[in-house]
Amino acid sequence: MDSVECRYYQRLDDGVVECLLCPHHCRIANGRVGRCRSRRNHDGVLFSEVYSKPCSLAIDPIEKKPLYHFHSGTTCLSLACTGCNFRCLNCQNHDISQAAPDDVDYYDLTPEQVVGLCLRHHCPGIAYTYTEPLTYVEYVIDCARMAREKGLWNILVTAGYVCQEPLSDLLPFLDAANIDLKSFSDDIYQRVSGGRLQPVLDTILAMKEAGVWIELTNLIIPSVNDDMDMIRCMCRWLIENGLAEAPLHFSRFFPRYKMLDFEPTPVQTLRTARQMALDEGLRHVYLGNV
Repeated sequence: MDSVECRYYQRLDDGVVECLLCPHHCRIANGRVGRCRSRRNHDGVLFSEVYSKPCSLAIDPIEKKPLYHFHSGTTCLSLACTGCNFRCLNCQNHDISQAAPDDVDYYDLTPEQVVGLCLRHHCPGIAYTYTEPLTYVEYVIDCARMAREKGLWNILVTAGYVCQEPLSDLLPFLDAANIDLKSFSDDIYQRVSGGRLQPVLDTILAMKEAGVWIELTNLIIPSVNDDMDMIRCMCRWLIENGLAEAPLHFSRFFPRYKMLDFEPTPVQTLRTARQMALDEGLRHVYLGNV
């Protein structure tokens, strides 16, 4: 399928467009792409160049997302297109998240075909995952709408960096999400991922308000975001905002991408964080990558 016009942008002067999908609000000149690499300005019209072009497909156990309290023991069809609006120095999927659409092989799959594939393999749901699915939100919404019509679940695995209008268009079709809460520091978000904390918190609260099942992942990186006082503040924020029952996954860091000179997270650091989170009042705390 050819490129599909994006739904969230506005035209500016001199053929420039402003993308309204995420808080970066990229201003994109003719012929150029935004920060996510997958949305291009063609003569004053912004197009998604990954619509119906997933670069990765797999059948996964739902626990891999990770979702531990949402239909455990089942599988999901996992789907990803290239692109991400973050620049995480530790990205484990940088070969597709930090790639342009033409840099990797892809399938041609319309939303109808994605749903059909899910049904043929007897998967009860679709997970939009591996990269940042909100950067190809038009495709996700269209797939999710058709999946819902067929009684399938829709699962989002996301860093949550999105504006409220596109998020609100997706929420009616979303059943569950794992949100990567990278730290509880705006400075760390900017230095390590190239984004801000508050929009992620806004996404978490919007999903909670919409009744989406939420689980959260916090990857603990030694000397970066392993300060226990900061982690305690994060846990208290979750509790104060009615998320004491939301499972929290503390995940172990291993050297990746541009952080190869860092050591893996000591398992004891994760155990300390888990006990502190439980002591603060979170009900379900797990360790990942251990």
